[in-house]
Amino acid sequence: MTAVAHKMEDEEHDDRQRRDIVSGEIMPEHRLIRFVAAPDGVIVPDAAAKLPGRGLWVEATRKAIAMAVEKKLFARAAKAQVSATADLADRAEKALVARIVGDLGIARRSGTLVLGFDNVLRALDGPKAPPSLLIEASDGAKDGKRKLYNAAHARELKPMVAECLTSAELGLALGRENVIHAAVHPGGLAERLTLDMQRLKALRNESKR
Repeated sequence: MTAVAHKMEDEEHDDRQRRDIVSGEIMPEHRLIRFVAAPDGVIVPDAAAKLPGRGLWVEATRKAIAMAVEKKLFARAAKAQVSATADLADRAEKALVARIVGDLGIARRSGTLVLGFDNVLRALDGPKAPPSLLIEASDGAKDGKRKLYNAAHARELKPMVAECLTSAELGLALGRENVIHAAVHPGGLAERLTLDMQRLKALRNESKR
């Protein structure tokens, strides 16, 4: 894991607290994924946390989700006959990616997203509030990431840094090729992207071990 990724890991957040049905631990929402039972009783991921029904929160790791499935903890927590399939972690990851991709598109269209190394660097000194979220392709060169992080640090800025999407995924989301560096100005979209990217980072980092 890069130094930048460690910085992201160490940042503190003030989001709401929920109970993980696997460990029983109370955790902030950015560490959890919400699941609900569909009308047919099958457990589905709720990346937006807006689906009707009782929310069943699980730590955003493949290990925790697998344990919830194997030990039938969803049925215990829901106090109902519900079922969960073995691919639930994969479906949770896909749901998060789809939500992030959609929000990146909204950010681009609304003008709150900045693309490209030079543009991100200029945004740190621009007339708008400096970006609160730096997005770096997970397969991008470390040197460019380090330069942008150091530039933010030199200006006494502390943006969240996310490295959970590949350049191809970023390019697909933003309709451009070879997207390595991006940033989002402060606001609701930046907060939502930050939360979802932390969840996705947890799922993907674990799958690479």
